[in-house]
Amino acid sequence: MDLTPARPPVARRAFLAAGAAGVAALAAGAVAPAATAGPRAPVPRTSSRADSLARAQAFLDAATDGYPDVNPGPRLPQSYADQLGLFSTAFVYDSALAVCASLAGGRVDRARVIADGLVHAQENDPAHDDGRLRQAYNVGPYTFYDGSPQPHGFVLPDGTANIGWQFGFLGTAVGDMAWPGIALLHAHAATGEARYLDGAVRIGEWIVANTWSERRLGGFSFGVDGGNAPVPNGSTEHNVDCVAFFRHLRATTGERRWARAQEHARAFVGRMWEPRGGYLYTGTNDGEEINRDPLPLDPQTWGWLALREARYGRAVDWAATALRARDVAGEGRSQLPAGTAVEGVTFSSASLTSTASYNGTQVHPDGVWLEGTAQLAAALEDRGRGRDGSRAAALLDQVAIAQDEVGDGQTIGGDRLPPRSGVVAASSLVDSGFGFGYFQVQHVGATSWYVMAAEGANPLQVGGLR
Repeated sequence: MDLTPARPPVARRAFLAAGAAGVAALAAGAVAPAATAGPRAPVPRTSSRADSLARAQAFLDAATDGYPDVNPGPRLPQSYADQLGLFSTAFVYDSALAVCASLAGGRVDRARVIADGLVHAQENDPAHDDGRLRQAYNVGPYTFYDGSPQPHGFVLPDGTANIGWQFGFLGTAVGDMAWPGIALLHAHAATGEARYLDGAVRIGEWIVANTWSERRLGGFSFGVDGGNAPVPNGSTEHNVDCVAFFRHLRATTGERRWARAQEHARAFVGRMWEPRGGYLYTGTNDGEEINRDPLPLDPQTWGWLALREARYGRAVDWAATALRARDVAGEGRSQLPAGTAVEGVTFSSASLTSTASYNGTQVHPDGVWLEGTAQLAAALEDRGRGRDGSRAAALLDQVAIAQDEVGDGQTIGGDRLPPRSGVVAASSLVDSGFGFGYFQVQHVGATSWYVMAAEGANPLQVGGLR
């Protein structure tokens, strides 16, 4: 099989570095701006939180079960609705979040199915038997842009996992390993299934063996690309993930080796702290010098969720203020339907001033990154100081507005999604500042963070989903 992608792979942070599956302008079919009219009074929410969460869970069901004819067994959820143009791509980060959201919402059945999919992918890679997961997999048939049919589901006829070679999603990033490891440990805690713990241990061993950095800043480096060449960058977000993952491994196995790995990651995160500004830098490009610009949201929210240190509580407040965004229909390049406004946060400091375009559409600097908005709500709820609870609830109300008003008529595997079910990745087209964008398309990652935040869950703590 020729594994040369028909289109060149996108440079990460877009797809190899972030762990969070940000979407670049790969597909000609990515959504176009919604028609807008002059602003009117915002549409009030008419649904309860319980109803909103039930609809979010229905979306996660649809994403997981989208190709029943070819996926009778272990499977992964399609990450985005078809309208993005990535077909049946399932990013392992999104799959891990879906496991955690399923457990937080009491859906152990669905968590098992997806956890089994992660284990199958790990145990049935077509080229490696070392515990790695690829960045993404195909989970259903489609016809690629060059006209070539892709007829299979997640498990190929020979039993191997259907890796995402068409878009070049062949690399293995530390964050894209740590999050599935975290999800498998939560699944093990919920079910007692030894295979989930075994899979998590193999992930931990791969990270330590392949990405332990001896460079000046330490921590764990980025991972490997699709050709198995090491990527020297180091991500603060990834090392935060590793703190949580290795702590969970230590608590579950009782093995001291994981405490050493946890401290190695924690030391890197500490070196990324900017005490005067009260935030964490994004990481390093070479292991020697800190990359100070742009400043992304996720290290700030996850820094608190994973470490719960007072200084990282400051980063939560920094993100809530410095990355605040308000998207109003009819203003600027908003894609929101008439009469709608959504408030939250954006992806990074660069998102607020970007003039980038994707597929001929210019980004909206005031667009709201809804996955990040839910992450911020989760961090505030977890911190629980002063008005944190009410601030978290207000942010979740904003995500629910987007769920109610945006993304209607989208599909997975050609089948229409349940009405007002999934949360779109962004209220309007957002540029991350790292070479990729987020679109107004229903997304497993955004929906899963919404569910976890609304359930008061913290997936980066041992026992945080119960």
